[in-house]
Amino acid sequence: MVYRLLIFLVKLAINALALLLAAQIFHKIWFDNQQATIVAAVVLALVNAYLRPLVVILTLPINILTLGLFTLVINALMLKLVSWLIPAFHVEGFWTAVGGALVISIVSCLLNLFLRPDRAQVRVYRA
Repeated sequence: MVYRLLIFLVKLAINALALLLAAQIFHKIWFDNQQATIVAAVVLALVNAYLRPLVVILTLPINILTLGLFTLVINALMLKLVSWLIPAFHVEGFWTAVGGALVISIVSCLLNLFLRPDRAQVRVYRA
């Protein structure tokens, strides 16, 4: 139980770092305060966990036709949805959302690859 909570918190921190980096790169993505960063990371994680798989399945034919590039559009729409749900998080414009989704995807993928939060092992040695 504690292990899963730790993995969730690490992935949440990765999501928040990716959101902060996207906000630094794109001037049309910004937060009103620091709490909005954490709330946006939590809501983005929930949206990606529950809503995104449904949207990917529903748009599977167009995703196959575009060889998976439509997934980037889905990620951008999820980012715009989070900005719509949270008044203190702003994403202006569709192409800014596409760029932000690309940055968030790359940063999250790289950090998850290097940190591997779900493959961490805890060993206890007794003397």
